[in-house]
This record gives sequence, C-alpha cells and structure tokens, in this order.
Amino acid sequence: MNIRKEAFGELSTGEKVTKFTLGNNTGLTITAIDYGAILTSVVFPDRKGNAGEITLGFDSIEGYEGANPYFGATIGRYANRISGGGFALAGKTYRLAVNDSGVHLHGGKAGFNRKMWSAEIEAEAEKGMIKFHRVSADGEENYPGNLDVTLVFTLTENNELCFEYTASTDKYTPVNLTNHTYWNLGGPGNPVYDHLLAINADRYLETDEKLLPTGKFIGVKNTPMDFTKEKPIGRDLAKVDGYDHCFALLDSGQELTQAAVLKDPVSGRCMSIETNQPAIQFYTANMLKDMPGRGGVIFRKHGAVCLETGAYNNSINIPEFPDTVLKPGDMYRHVTRHTFRAE
Repeated sequence: MNIRKEAFGELSTGEKVTKFTLGNNTGLTITAIDYGAILTSVVFPDRKGNAGEITLGFDSIEGYEGANPYFGATIGRYANRISGGGFALAGKTYRLAVNDSGVHLHGGKAGFNRKMWSAEIEAEAEKGMIKFHRVSADGEENYPGNLDVTLVFTLTENNELCFEYTASTDKYTPVNLTNHTYWNLGGPGNPVYDHLLAINADRYLETDEKLLPTGKFIGVKNTPMDFTKEKPIGRDLAKVDGYDHCFALLDSGQELTQAAVLKDPVSGRCMSIETNQPAIQFYTANMLKDMPGRGGVIFRKHGAVCLETGAYNNSINIPEFPDTVLKPGDMYRHVTRHTFRAE
C-alpha cells in the first residue's frame, strides 16, 4: 500500500489544508483532504488497464471552499433534507437554517463539508487508512449536543473503499452522515446516460414539490424507478426530469446489504455498493451547470451520479420512519463499502 501526505493550499482564513493519498497495487488510488473530510479523487483502471479519474472534483482548495454542489464531501450533521428547517426533540423545538428553497439541506449553511477535521494516515500490509476526527459543538448549526465524530476511509488490496462513520453525543440529537461523491465511471466530462445501474430496492419514498418525503412508499414495479434489474440510467430519465430519489433498500439480514451496482459498458469499470444503512439516495446531477473542474473539464448536467447511503430523508420529522436520534451513551455507526472491478 502506497501512502502520501502533502500540502493542498490554504483556506481564505489562512488555515493550511493537507491532502492524503492511498494507492494499492492494482491501480486504485484515492485522495482526500482535511477540509470537509472531502474525497477529492478516485482513480481506477479500465478493462484495458488504463488508469483514469472516476469522480468530479477540483485541482485546488479554492474550488472546494467556493460554491460547489458538495463534490466528494462528508455530509453532516444530517444528510439530505429536513422539512420546515426544524424539529422537536426532548421537549424542545430546534430551528435550523433553511438553505435550499425553504428546506434545511445537508447540515445547513456551514455543515461538516465546510469544517476542518484533524486527520492522520497509516498503512498496513493489505490496507491503508485515512482517519478523520472532529467534534461538532453543541449549537453548531443549532443542533443540540456535542457530537464526537470519527470517519475512516479504508482502501484495500481487494479494490475496496470503505467509509466507516462513528459518533457519540452528550445530548439527544439527530444524526445522518454520508458521502456525496459524484461518480462517472467513464471519466469526468462524459454523460452517464449509458451507465447501467441496479438498485436493491422495490420501493422508494414519495416526495412533495420540495423533494421532502410524505411518509409514504411507492412500489417501483412498472415505473421509471424500477432498477431491480440493471438498466441504462438514461432510459427513463426524461420521464422523471432527472433522478433525485430515496430508495428503501431490501434488507439481506447480513451486516452489509447490497445497495447498488453501477457499470460503464465502454470502459468496463464497475462499482458495487454495500451498506448497513436502510436507504440510498440516487441523484443524476440535475443541477450541474457547466462548472469548470479538475483539469479544465467542464462538468455538465447529468455528467455524474451520486449514490448516497444513509437514513430516510426527514426521518426526524416522520415518526413512522426508522429513528435517527442518537442518545447519550449510544454509538452511531454507519459503514458503506465500494468495491471496484473492470470487466
């Protein structure tokens, strides 16, 4: 396992940012930075052995500190949407920032993706790890409790990239962490219409005009949402004006459940995702608008997909959904594993 640590510029505040690189012996290489615990790059060979970038990102820290759609970011304290910008918990009402059309999105105006994390890198015989840590203070973005968070990126010689999030708190607080990488297995700059996707779900969450769940589930059978068998992403994309939907995963009863498999027929690259979480958000970069990115490539609408594992959206406000409140003395643990291959 190859490891490297190097400078990655400075924030506008003068804080120095560090980049960490892990590379295995089959050509899978990842980089991450301690600003936002952001996964900045994943490089993997195609079926001909040619290594290429498969995520969207920037060459410098200025891109990540500036306005961007959460490229590669760690999302918290609560991923996705919370209705009305607030919630009631333990007899108190908490008001949150409404930063997306009257909705609280991805942790607020300065979520985990806008914070510096402590970080260290280490390697063993068959794996390398980047360990991130921070304490989200009581009242940060108006969430209750001091939340102590650790995130470990692990890369193995078996072409596995694992995200493990753990957290503890001293007050009742909602927690839902995820990673927001934009994937394009054919390489940035190409559309993803011909990517093949399978999702291990026979239901998805019904949403309103603000993409907030109503609390109801809809079966995918005979709808554009049916990815129970792999199909091209572009086949039904126009019927839903782009995907941005939360799917309820079928529980395998194992520690990790198969969530999704993404394939690019041209390059032969494949990525399977397993998780211990109940849901996956499938998003087709509907809001990307000709954004210059790494290497001068222009990132365009539908130029990538996000496959974000986690809790059901807005669970804190829908009693019927699985509980996302972390209690003092309990431990939050989210594990998601991506496995890469070329065929």
